[in-house]
Amino acid sequence: MIWSPALVVLLIFAGLFFSFRTRFVQVRRLGLMVKLLFSKHDDVPEGKTESAKATAGQSAASGRTAEADNTVPKNKVSSFSAFCMALSGRVGTGNIVGVATAIALGGPGAIFWMWLIAFFGASTAFVESTLAQVYRFPHHSSFRGGPFCYIQEGLHQRWLGIVFAVICIIGYGVFLPTVQANGASQAFFNSYSISPLATGIGLAVLLAIVIIGGVRRIADVASVVTPFMALGYIILAIVVLAFNADKIPALLGMIVTNAFGINPICGGILGSTIMMGVKRGIFSNEAGQGGGAIVSATANVKHPAQQGLVQAFSVYVDTLLVCTATALMILAAGTYNVIDSTTGELLVANAPELGNNYVNYTQAAVGSVFGGFGGQFVSIALIFFVFTTLMAYYFYSETSIIYICREVARKRKMKYSRKLEDALIWAYRLLLLGAVVFGAVRETDVIWKLGDIGVGLVAWVNVVAILILGTVAIKALREYEQGLRK
Repeated sequence: MIWSPALVVLLIFAGLFFSFRTRFVQVRRLGLMVKLLFSKHDDVPEGKTESAKATAGQSAASGRTAEADNTVPKNKVSSFSAFCMALSGRVGTGNIVGVATAIALGGPGAIFWMWLIAFFGASTAFVESTLAQVYRFPHHSSFRGGPFCYIQEGLHQRWLGIVFAVICIIGYGVFLPTVQANGASQAFFNSYSISPLATGIGLAVLLAIVIIGGVRRIADVASVVTPFMALGYIILAIVVLAFNADKIPALLGMIVTNAFGINPICGGILGSTIMMGVKRGIFSNEAGQGGGAIVSATANVKHPAQQGLVQAFSVYVDTLLVCTATALMILAAGTYNVIDSTTGELLVANAPELGNNYVNYTQAAVGSVFGGFGGQFVSIALIFFVFTTLMAYYFYSETSIIYICREVARKRKMKYSRKLEDALIWAYRLLLLGAVVFGAVRETDVIWKLGDIGVGLVAWVNVVAILILGTVAIKALREYEQGLRK
């Protein structure tokens, strides 16, 4: 019910709509995205526009300031750190296991639909991240915000903001961590015969060490680990593809033809091809889910549009680089099967011994060049991917808890209680660590269904909200571009 064709159409429509409204900002401003990412002193327009004021702690809708709330954030998160935090949420199990499941249940053509949703989704990511900067609130740890804030302040629907925050905690905080832990535990069992329970406990301990340190430690770890892991994985993929360079043109052709059901074998599962491509694309790059928006609200930039551009670029890194690298390795090595999700029949049986052990598709592909080391490397890479993604999921949920506590106190005209907030956050930390261990030991298919529910729930609410509020982000972009021309 959640992942009905209506949601697929809605996500594609949102990407198309925002691409045209921003005049394809994801293409026009690609160079500026990279410049903003690495520049310490961003080239920003002069003047205090309404959008620029929001970055100083003022909500465009309510006029509240940090000083008015007697709250001054003690941590300033740089644009690059926020980019790495958001990218850590995007680059995870979806890039290794998710790509494999897309190929297994949708055929090679699913990759084309992943590309398409990433291209148009970059404009969606721009809009939601810009809105997060415009509608945010000060907290003693750092600025905070996300879809719940622009739903409340922009749509004036506090109840729906709280509902989204609750859904976010359930989806990102409970359901999706099980998917990440499951992928890591399966990979380690395949390579090292380490029990899934041991992997789950190890992940939980490492995660606890980082998240107890708060937003500053999460940002610092993400800034170091995320670029390192993504670059290392892409270099490995380039080596594997170099050994299969003669196959790449044919593989690209196969992806396109299968995307439209031209291949007779996969033609009967065209619906699954599109559905899996969109589902796994959204699961991986998070465009439209709102997670990247939650991180974007923390960034210390001079204009909201700047962070929107940076986050649009992170979608490209996730899908067009990391996901594509995984897909081409699997297809080049032929270490995959295509399964009819309705009947369970093997439509393509290139590696029947792998069955539906999806993570093994990628491990076997790398192993075709590097032998036993290949599977071990993928396992280690996946641990890094999973670990940083879990950090991001924790941050999304922690911010949701802070928002709920803040709004309940305001509604009841009570004094804001730091003790209550801390108690709820500690309770959530224990819940998250339990979800990690639970996900590590459960069956893969059940866990991925939970993950799809988590992604679909937040996507439904967020996409509708940004479609209504998109004009605010478009206005911010025009202000910013006018300043650049001066």
